[in-house]
Amino acid sequence: MSSTDSSAVPDQPSAGRNRLVLIVYTAAIFVSALLLFSVQPLFTKMVLPRLGGSPAVWSVAMVFFQSLLLGGYGYAHYLIQIANRRVAVAVHLLLLVAALLSLPLSIASGWGEPPTSGYAFWLLGLFAVSIGLPFFALAGNNPLLQAWFFRTGHPSGPDPYFLYASSNIGSFLALLSYPVLLEPMFTLRWQNLIWTGGYSLLVILIAACAVLLLRSPVMVAADVPAKDADAAPPPWILRARWIFLAAVPSGLLIAVTAHISTDVAAAPLLWVLPLSLYLLTWVLVFQSRPLLPHQWMLRLQPLAIAGVVVLLAIGGEQNLLLTLGGHQLCFFVIAMACHGELARTRPAAKYLTGFYVALSFGGMVGGLFAGLIAPFTFSWVAEYPILLALAALCRPPGEERFARWSAWYWPILAALALALIAPSYLDGKFMSWLDTYRVWMIGAVGVLAALLALGLNADRWKIFATVVVALVLIRAYPADKGRVETVRSFFGVHKIVMTPHGQYHVLMHGTTIHGAQKFQNDDGSPVTGRPEPITYYHKDGGIGQAITSIRERKGGALRVAVIGLGAGTLTCASEPGESWKFFEIDQTMVDTARDPRYFSYIKNCEPGLKPVIGDARLTFAKEPDGAYDLIIVDAYSSDAIPIHLATEEAMAIYKDKLAPQGAVAMHVSNRHLELVSVIVGIADANDLKSWVYNEDPKRDDEYIFATEVVVSAREEADVGALASSEDWALTDPDERQRAWTDDYSNVLGAVWRRLRHREE
Repeated sequence: MSSTDSSAVPDQPSAGRNRLVLIVYTAAIFVSALLLFSVQPLFTKMVLPRLGGSPAVWSVAMVFFQSLLLGGYGYAHYLIQIANRRVAVAVHLLLLVAALLSLPLSIASGWGEPPTSGYAFWLLGLFAVSIGLPFFALAGNNPLLQAWFFRTGHPSGPDPYFLYASSNIGSFLALLSYPVLLEPMFTLRWQNLIWTGGYSLLVILIAACAVLLLRSPVMVAADVPAKDADAAPPPWILRARWIFLAAVPSGLLIAVTAHISTDVAAAPLLWVLPLSLYLLTWVLVFQSRPLLPHQWMLRLQPLAIAGVVVLLAIGGEQNLLLTLGGHQLCFFVIAMACHGELARTRPAAKYLTGFYVALSFGGMVGGLFAGLIAPFTFSWVAEYPILLALAALCRPPGEERFARWSAWYWPILAALALALIAPSYLDGKFMSWLDTYRVWMIGAVGVLAALLALGLNADRWKIFATVVVALVLIRAYPADKGRVETVRSFFGVHKIVMTPHGQYHVLMHGTTIHGAQKFQNDDGSPVTGRPEPITYYHKDGGIGQAITSIRERKGGALRVAVIGLGAGTLTCASEPGESWKFFEIDQTMVDTARDPRYFSYIKNCEPGLKPVIGDARLTFAKEPDGAYDLIIVDAYSSDAIPIHLATEEAMAIYKDKLAPQGAVAMHVSNRHLELVSVIVGIADANDLKSWVYNEDPKRDDEYIFATEVVVSAREEADVGALASSEDWALTDPDERQRAWTDDYSNVLGAVWRRLRHREE
């Protein structure tokens, strides 16, 4: 062969070189994935205080990350088409270096304070200008490096999908390590510096990958395995199916995350759990010998769908393990079934980048639906059940078996639906029958799903129809008795529940009651006069006692700031001549509290009320120093806490705004997090003493609940009679517990303390 042709024929690579190529490429892909997915909770936590700690911040962040991931995959797809390898390598290395020069991560100047509306689009812009370049560079690495690996001539090159598993292992470890190691051990500043150091290492590794590629012989047609060379391009119907299979679990990821984080905390701990499982499914399905066979997952998928139906029907939010574990286990099985189908139908290596573009496009579609479209379209969280039903259509077409059983399927389903609908036409006194019917429905769905899973009928359309009927009936007959109306905004879904005969109107966010008002007495007569504050704000509860004690200590009209409006209950805790100012981030909450169809606290007690709209850390900081005798902080979203309102820096702001003998009362009742020690710790860091109230009046049937309240002040005399009350305990900080700051918080520790206290 002539010397001019020698470069076209690759020398047989040595075992040592092959080993080096495998190590370097695997390390680069692993580190890239580690950085790609650790930056998500890191930077989102930096942004979270700008919008009140709303769980929707993470949903919008996921939409941004998924969209930019598509951009990165598309960039890699087109870059690999460049015939001159040196040009392609130079372009990517220049992109990486340019991104490196923009580090460390920070919120771009001019984006410190959000607008009064359009939060989602403002967030997308903030993410784009702040971390768009480094994230885009990272997003293109995975498919690009796999394509480079294929072109190095490595023996494993023709099937490089195992590197995708390596990538997702890196992502999985990054996400798990963040809430367990990075968040509890390091401040945000140190996390940022560690991430920047990792990015510098990645640039070196990718440069090494580029050198190995450029030193590899140029592949010719003869070097491509016959099965790859002869492989036809995937048909468009298959590409569309890839997009659908990727979109459903991607949307479910956001829906499940929103569902569980609404009732605990908008924090990385609860963001990364579902995302870690999501990535774990990619790791498992792309193994050469899957640990969990795909057929098993297809058999379990209907049971998982039925499991979510049951959880949505019966709730279970009082049990943290059931809420977190149940929904995520079912999500894992559903995602495994969908992603297993993607792995089963993956194309030859030469179509690899196009396959990843389809996957990322589907991920973006699912994210856009669950994170942006659904919140603006539906007045309740309809995206979760919709995606749950669509998951049934992700199953491969199955053969009909046991036809005699199949013939009875539709009559059984129709009879079940009719049996459940019939009571709605009966007299109201029979409506209690619905509870029994709900149990029948849940059991029937479980039985039908079990029969389908066992192979009596594997048709996906029957599973889809079963789930749709079940979900429609759950929606039609919710667990809450009485009429329910929903109001949705960027900050969540609020339910206004009117109990039977309209005796009580109850405001709920997620599964937590945020306020209630009594409209009828037990004898059916209407309640007249000034409404009495109930729920957590009753005069004999922690908040009520704190207000009374500070009022008596001052001996005059109070100047009060309240962070969080709720149903407007505390407007009726004021007295004539007093000045009460409310701070609320959600305009829909203000509109709901003002609407006399729902609540009349504001109408009867503060008809001229004009709350300050915006995040309290930003708006309250603008208040004059020394302005308030009492500051009440009660700004939770369901049981989720806005962490930035419970930090040392936040307490410093509250202290600055207090009058010389003022006090701060923080409502910390929570089913899942122990927050008393957190508030005592941040108060102590600001040289404040703290008294804790924790009592249960056993009057839940009257909508008067147990409350935990911490009152902090400079001196004992500042809190008046409260300091000597048997209901209140002067509490010292836990020296073993680190105070929360804007740079540090430990939600996992708060969850653990609550679980430990329940066992004691």
